[in-house]
Amino acid sequence: MDIQEICVGAKAAAIKLSAVSSEVKNAALTAMAVALRANAAKIVEANNRDLERAEAEGLAKPLLKRLRFDEGKIESVCEGIESLIGLEDPVGRTLSATELDDGLELYKVSCPIGVIGVVFESRPDALVQISSLCLKSSNAVLLKGGSEAHDTNRVLAELITEATVSAGIPARWLGLLESREDVKAMLAMDEYIDLMIPRGSNEFVRYIMDNTNIPVLGHADGICHVYVDGDADIDMAVRVAVDSKCQYVAVCNAAETLLVDEAIAGEFLPEVKAALEEKGVEIVGCEKTQRIIDVKAASEEDWGSEYLDYKLSVKVVAGVDEAIEHINKYGSGHTDCIVTSDRERAGMFMELVDSGNVFWNCSTRFSDGFRYGFGAEVGISTNKIHARGPVGLDGLLIYKYKLIGSGDVVNDFSKGVRKFSHKKIEKDCDI
Repeated sequence: MDIQEICVGAKAAAIKLSAVSSEVKNAALTAMAVALRANAAKIVEANNRDLERAEAEGLAKPLLKRLRFDEGKIESVCEGIESLIGLEDPVGRTLSATELDDGLELYKVSCPIGVIGVVFESRPDALVQISSLCLKSSNAVLLKGGSEAHDTNRVLAELITEATVSAGIPARWLGLLESREDVKAMLAMDEYIDLMIPRGSNEFVRYIMDNTNIPVLGHADGICHVYVDGDADIDMAVRVAVDSKCQYVAVCNAAETLLVDEAIAGEFLPEVKAALEEKGVEIVGCEKTQRIIDVKAASEEDWGSEYLDYKLSVKVVAGVDEAIEHINKYGSGHTDCIVTSDRERAGMFMELVDSGNVFWNCSTRFSDGFRYGFGAEVGISTNKIHARGPVGLDGLLIYKYKLIGSGDVVNDFSKGVRKFSHKKIEKDCDI
């Protein structure tokens, strides 16, 4: 089946899927989780083939870590699916209701986007998260994973498709694309694909944006910061910084730069250095940092680098103003954190840092759709459009206006026979 046939099928499925009941969607999600657990051995076997091939081809260690999809990760994605089942159906919610005049009612109602095209990195868990979110939000989805996860993605797509279609979901709601040529072809399918979500390098995301007429949602780099303010609790700051960097280094919400107020640097830096080096982190720092702790020099390039590895750049700053200025210059608008006991300073940081996620006294690793209670996420958006930050169900919805009358005509209003009242009403649209 060529890509146009896949897109045509997805478009047709999307129309049918928009009217599928909550009960059927939840039953399909349940069937999906059951199928994944029941076929865990088959999935792991396919993943081992991908891992062996990737290692032989010299895939970088951080990417190998992302590629691994073992029993623990299978159970984790199944738990994510189950949490989605427990969420209210986001489709068909009344967002606002207005009575234009007696008996003439206007409703703003949530609805699916349609067909979502997602090109993602080497993490097979992304395929499960994305497909489950699209199903819950009544969107059809076209998925193109990294070639390094070819076998794993194929098995997952087959299992998910069989389980969900058997449970009543329209056939061809999920399409798996497997070649680079498919990506290029996708970008020309604006007649069928309503939204593209690329997950990859800055260069790749830019390529997608520059070569399609389809709206694009997503982020490029995850250059996240932790700023340790002069009024920070030292133990708390060490704990937050270490978790932000080390809890899982190969992801976009891991911290890449640590900014430290000069008022606390002399006391804090030796403590955090010991804790980070115990985890195997290589530290590079500015000149002021090097005067306090023994680390290699950071270059200008380091401030804009997403390492995705056990490496961290450190800069001593004059205070919160310089920290904000640095983040807004070098950051990627993803996730940034301040550690401080000063509420006013925290508020200033959270207002002025231009990122989709701004935190106070907690790890950047919390920036995740599952942890936010979205069930899972299709990705993280640094765009300033309808969705920003972790994109869960709400980010996969738009809305339509439904106007309900009884023979009403504009001519009556033009002639002054009737007048608009535009009265807000507390009422759900029931059609």
